[in-house]
Amino acid sequence: MKNIRNFCIIAHIDHGKSTLADRLLEYTKTVDGRAMKAQVLDSMDLEQERGITIKSHAIQMQYSLNGQEYILNLIDTPGHVDFSYEVSRSIAACEGALLIIDATQGIQAQTISNLYLAIEHDLEIIPILNKMDLDNAMPEIVEDQIIGLIGCKRTDIIRASGKTGLGIEEILERIVKDIPEPKGVEDAPLQALIFDSVFNTFRGVIAYLKVENGIIKKGDQVKFVNASKEYIVDEVGALKLGLFERPELKAGSVGYIICSIKTAREVKVGDTVTHVKAPCDKAIAGFEEVKPMVFAGVYPIDSEDYEDLRSAMEKLQLNDASLTYEPESSAALGFGFRCGFLGLLHMEIVQERLDREYDMNVITTVPNVLYHVHTTKGVTINVYNPSGLPATTTIDDIDEPFIRANIITAVDYIGSIMTLCLEKRGTLIKQEYLTTDRVELMFDLPLGEIVFDFYDKLKSISKGYASFDYHVLDFRPAKLVRLDILLNGEMVDALSTLIHVSNAYNFGKRMCEKLKELIPRQQFDIAIQAAIGAKIISRETVKAVRKDVTAKCYGGDITRKRKLLEKQKKGKKRMKQIGNVEVPQNAFLAVLKLD
Repeated sequence: MKNIRNFCIIAHIDHGKSTLADRLLEYTKTVDGRAMKAQVLDSMDLEQERGITIKSHAIQMQYSLNGQEYILNLIDTPGHVDFSYEVSRSIAACEGALLIIDATQGIQAQTISNLYLAIEHDLEIIPILNKMDLDNAMPEIVEDQIIGLIGCKRTDIIRASGKTGLGIEEILERIVKDIPEPKGVEDAPLQALIFDSVFNTFRGVIAYLKVENGIIKKGDQVKFVNASKEYIVDEVGALKLGLFERPELKAGSVGYIICSIKTAREVKVGDTVTHVKAPCDKAIAGFEEVKPMVFAGVYPIDSEDYEDLRSAMEKLQLNDASLTYEPESSAALGFGFRCGFLGLLHMEIVQERLDREYDMNVITTVPNVLYHVHTTKGVTINVYNPSGLPATTTIDDIDEPFIRANIITAVDYIGSIMTLCLEKRGTLIKQEYLTTDRVELMFDLPLGEIVFDFYDKLKSISKGYASFDYHVLDFRPAKLVRLDILLNGEMVDALSTLIHVSNAYNFGKRMCEKLKELIPRQQFDIAIQAAIGAKIISRETVKAVRKDVTAKCYGGDITRKRKLLEKQKKGKKRMKQIGNVEVPQNAFLAVLKLD
């Protein structure tokens, strides 16, 4: 165990951690020249296309220093705030972390929040200044920021470049020297932490785990503590670019086990694995339950695909433990699921993965957050969906979730960012200058206001320079109303939203205008209305497609034309009674992109 080192990489999005991981794998000859490509650990098409890491990826490397062989287990983590749950799991399986900071951009919000996660778990931090090969790198300035943040010496900071391979050897030496060896005991009862899992159609669930204490071998009878299930181990092994079978996994090592588990539900990330005959005293602590922030309904386009969607969601949840879902039904869309996501990017990625990996075409409704509704009878109801709101007469008040947002930006953009936050009903908590030209702003904002387009607006206002991170604070009372959209007097429940009184009129008006563009014209007039309770606040009409029935009447009396028009009018009225309006899928998505 003296020769094992487990470490992860933490950084803000796009600071070059996947490229640096590529160089480490190349240097240790873990990946041969033929298999080498950019972002080698990002195995999903989506990750390659967008240039972001969505999943944590574990890989084992061999490295020799002073004639001694070492096993290095690297877990590459995502950098986006929506996937911070993946980061927290990786940190739980490591003893050290490489903190990577872009020499051209300096410290950003997500770097700080991931760093605090690592410090809470007592990880050894190795600071690395990446992208040193670029002309606009500012090593001295960024080094000052790092020293101010973690209080290390200037000599502790490694200058590196993922592109040219500068500093890679020094990083590997520091990993071996500075990161402590795992603290497990081989003779103790087996105790292993599952930090990730994937579903394989032929072999069932493959669980990735870190062995804290004891030894796990092929043929052992093991128990999953939280799921209370027992299995026989079919195979154990190490994670390289593929799965490499080994006779056993000892304390301190990271690897995988296969137990022919058919149902995805039985493997929970964060569960503890132990032997049936000599179980450990207690499960491994330090694993938090994930708290979804954004809720949206996901419905199959064809209602017959409901069961397929259910099994796709199960398999996806296995691979993405931060996704939560429960069945629900809607008058407009039939049967589907109410899903909880960590943010809007997470929601977009889940939708894309359902389409690509499971061939499921789905409609996603307007995202909402969780509200606490206090009724006049003194009961508190949790409302995830505007259609679940009780009648207005029975509501005493509604509490909405607030977040504490940290925004780090260049000084030039302070004014416009403050204006944006104040428009979103935010309150400024503090403003602190990190350096002469970088400032940290701290705001309390209602979560419901940032769900839609806050992040996009922040990026465009600051020309991409502002970084944003948040955590949930508490629930506070707010004056909220339910805004309904009616088509020909029929309510479309999938388009309802809970919104603050001050924004309701504008939002309703914009929704009606947008739907007017998107709903195709029918043989009859379609009235699109926005309503709060019984009060209509905005209306647009999609005019009917009409045939000129009077074209054949030339000359003659006006009454002949009148008679034909009246006859047509009656036909249109009858058609309106039996005709129904199809809302196209892009109308549901357009609500998110109203600007």
